[in-house]
Amino acid sequence: QVQLVESGGGLVQAAGSLRLSCAASGSMDINAMGWYRQAPGKQREPVAVITSGGGTNYADSVKGRFTISRDNAKNTVYLQMNSLKPEDTDVYYCNVVARPYGRLFYANYWGQGTQVTVSS
Repeated sequence: QVQLVESGGGLVQAAGSLRLSCAASGSMDINAMGWYRQAPGKQREPVAVITSGGGTNYADSVKGRFTISRDNAKNTVYLQMNSLKPEDTDVYYCNVVARPYGRLFYANYWGQGTQVTVSS
């Protein structure tokens, strides 16, 4: 069974920084890892994704401010968020594309979400 535990959210002033972490536990092969965010009443949208080979993609709104990274030995993905803006306020969700041992196919797994609030 795959479980994701997120940490690092909180309240920060505009222009500040936060670092989110997401650790995946369980016996599995992991492909891509990423971060998504969702505001109340809106669809969940991708923020940043990192492939198993280390390739990255970012939403235009966070390019140059956010950096995604991963530690494969720890099955952990990070999101360093700098120069935060009030419009970055959302619930942030970790996503992992993984194949638990014994399963044939990869599937999406989600963390519980962590609130990020940026005050002006």
